[in-house]
Amino acid sequence: MEYRMVIMYVEIGCFVTCLCGWILVCSTLPTEYWTFSEVGTVVMTTGNYYSNLWRDCVSDSAGVSDCKEYPSMLALPVYLHALRALAICAVITGFFGGVLTLIGMKCTKIGGSEIINSRVAFSGGITYLVSGFCGMITYSWWANRVVTQFVDPNYMDQKFELGAAVFIGWGGSILLLSGGMVLTYFSGKEGLPSRLSKGPRRLASYATARTRRTYMHPPPSSRETLVPPLYYSDGRSQTTRGTTKTAPIQSWDTFV
Repeated sequence: MEYRMVIMYVEIGCFVTCLCGWILVCSTLPTEYWTFSEVGTVVMTTGNYYSNLWRDCVSDSAGVSDCKEYPSMLALPVYLHALRALAICAVITGFFGGVLTLIGMKCTKIGGSEIINSRVAFSGGITYLVSGFCGMITYSWWANRVVTQFVDPNYMDQKFELGAAVFIGWGGSILLLSGGMVLTYFSGKEGLPSRLSKGPRRLASYATARTRRTYMHPPPSSRETLVPPLYYSDGRSQTTRGTTKTAPIQSWDTFV
């Protein structure tokens, strides 16, 4: 099987994995079962309390349920605003990650050349990673707060337990992270330049390295060059012409 076919099947698998994770994350937002609490009374009725990021609900054993939105947005605690923002970011980035991955996949042939497709798919993988991290932070923060209140002996208000929506969100976030990491690795390996993956490469220098050949005499040439004038003991001088291949001077007495 060719390498291109392997990459194409990997991209399809990552896209399906991330799409399933994004659907799971989206399904938890309208679900009320983020936390629940069951309260029994002396009568043969049981009250169930459950809530999520948007509203609180209560139901009894007779099947009657009632939900109430949070009364004021400005009166909500800061952590609830942060969790809402992270959950919405997880949904939005997951959507755009799916669009980018669908365009950059090799089997769709929409993006253009192979390099452009790989880079678009790499951007989709990064977007999926952002979506997975936002979802994981949202559900982990919510679960940490619920567990902290439940095990605190000084907490006197009604205590809740983790609902099914938190576990579904964890599963969807893990799918987003795993699919996004594999997609980012293979797309970046093919689409990004090799010099970026191997680190900065040193620019070529034109400086001549001092080697043994640097100190060797140049090769003989037929081109004539001027030779410094020779001085004799009687005071006369003579300028001669010679080639580049000259006899080495044995001592300084020659110039005297």
